Amino acid sequence: MPRKVCARHGGDYPCSCGMGNLYRFVEPGVLLLLKQKGHSYGYDLCAQLQDHALTDAMIEKAALYRTLRKLEINGNVSSEWETNKSGPARRVYKITKQGEKHLEEWASVLEHLSKSMAHFVRDARKSLQAPGTKKAQSTS
Repeated sequence: MPRKVCARHGGDYPCSCGMGNLYRFVEPGVLLLLKQKGHSYGYDLCAQLQDHALTDAMIEKAALYRTLRKLEINGNVSSEWETNKSGPARRVYKITKQGEKHLEEWASVLEHLSKSMAHFVRDARKSLQAPGTKKAQSTS
């Protein structure tokens, strides 16, 4: 499913409003890992997702599996049960062509967000260094 058209920014603006699942940025990390690996099991994704996390927060297994289900429902990921190996059956996930397009959308959204954050940090630091600006006093 392509990103939703944002009522605030319109259809051509790369915003995060219509992307959904920004909480801890699980979705773009999952898509990137699946693109890089070709296919993966949920357990393996869980082990590697923290290395690709875009926040410092821990990514919970439940959030990963909810995200995988949502991505599959929306056609961005496909899965099938692997039963031909020893041990219990495991679900194998793969990114779809639509998922690759969705990953590109995430890259655009995150690039814009990165620029916005950099701009904010520059402005905040300038404001804190400007003459006559009161710096926050610590209350130790």
